[in-house]
Amino acid sequence: MLKNLSWPVLSLLLGACVTINIYFPAAAAEEAAREIVRDVLDAKQPQEQQKPKQDQSAIDRPNPALVVAGRLMEMLVSQAHAAGADINIDTPAISRLRQSMSKRQRSLEPFYRSGAIGFDASGRVAIRDLKAVALKDRNRVKKLVADENRDRDALYREIARANGHPEWEADIRKTFSRIWIEEAPSGYWFKQGGSWKKK
Repeated sequence: MLKNLSWPVLSLLLGACVTINIYFPAAAAEEAAREIVRDVLDAKQPQEQQKPKQDQSAIDRPNPALVVAGRLMEMLVSQAHAAGADINIDTPAISRLRQSMSKRQRSLEPFYRSGAIGFDASGRVAIRDLKAVALKDRNRVKKLVADENRDRDALYREIARANGHPEWEADIRKTFSRIWIEEAPSGYWFKQGGSWKKK
């Protein structure tokens, strides 16, 4: 079976175990943050919305040589190092927080659009202009913002904890802070460098 797998490819696979990053996996954290933020904001990319279902008859059997190479990699790379290259966001606690934030988004959205609230530089929501909110709704907005920030703080903490690295919380927060702004719809406000800007 290994005859079909060229030595350069095999040596590349074997060399990969040397380059695994055991520090904060920034790329994996960004991917996880983007998935959660898009889910919460319901900001699906057009290609995700129009992705056709794959025809089952078109699925080929896996290449036996690649299967052997994959099993070889599993034996060579320890679980601890392999886990360092990924961010786990599939825990019951994280799912509950995502659902809570997604549900609240419907109530927050008009206030983002009016400019009453926006994203701050710490991955939280901040009140930008309370005067943009009708007097009767101001306490409701304050409560929505407080509840959202409570969930966001818990989300960053839980992602770090679920991945066995509570010390990653600040890095996870920083990553989410940037992704919230990048994924925000046009017209949302964000705070950068101490001043508010409209996207």
